[in-house]
Amino acid sequence: MKFDKYFPTEQLKPYIKYFVVSENAMENEYKVFPSSGLVIGFQYKGQLATVKENTISKLTSAGITGISDSYKIFKNSNDIGTVLVFFTEIGFTHFASHPANELFNLSLSLDDIFKKNSIIEVEEKLAFAKTDKLRIKIVEQFLVSQLKDIQTDKLIIEAVKLIYQSNGTIRIKELNEKLFISQSPFEKRFRKVVGTTAKKFASIVRFNTVLDNLSKTKTLTEICYENNFFDQAHFIKDFKQFTGDTPENFKRFL
Repeated sequence: MKFDKYFPTEQLKPYIKYFVVSENAMENEYKVFPSSGLVIGFQYKGQLATVKENTISKLTSAGITGISDSYKIFKNSNDIGTVLVFFTEIGFTHFASHPANELFNLSLSLDDIFKKNSIIEVEEKLAFAKTDKLRIKIVEQFLVSQLKDIQTDKLIIEAVKLIYQSNGTIRIKELNEKLFISQSPFEKRFRKVVGTTAKKFASIVRFNTVLDNLSKTKTLTEICYENNFFDQAHFIKDFKQFTGDTPENFKRFL
């Protein structure tokens, strides 16, 4: 199995965290946990599907997955190869006219977002590319061609920064006070740019902080209260929603 990370050119750095070229010779079913940005995938060989309640739904070879508040199960065919694009928290809106929140909890075909002809062109080029560097270059060229000349919402960037600084534990009321903005216009802007509400986004950041802590020597009780959960029952309920498992079971397999 291959999972190689590449960083974008200077022009794309504000919008793309990194690219991944992933290959797997074996058929595999796996969980993907909620992350803080949208993800595009181009399969240059093989097939990917989602699995929900034992129903397998094949995905198109070029797709996008929005921010999610629970885990997703994917299944890949054998001999699959994918280029993944991981957006920054504010990155997606600089390429598409769709508000990011319209993709919440969804996995869609990429030609629902961009012109079909431009997606077909990328797929044809990827089919002939022989090296990972060339694959990344093809995807970068596509992204640069879609890049919009719009202002970055600095207030939302600051909101994202404050949420990360608190590891997702900041209260939304406190966030509004620090940013000198009332809740309703703030929520509208945040959802449009980031892809979900500030509260849900903060819970995803907190969940990923918990995941990082699980591999350390801290007890589950320490992790629960350090991350401002009201009690252990709330901690377990949230964790189960994000992973489908209890923290105790999850920790056992780390």
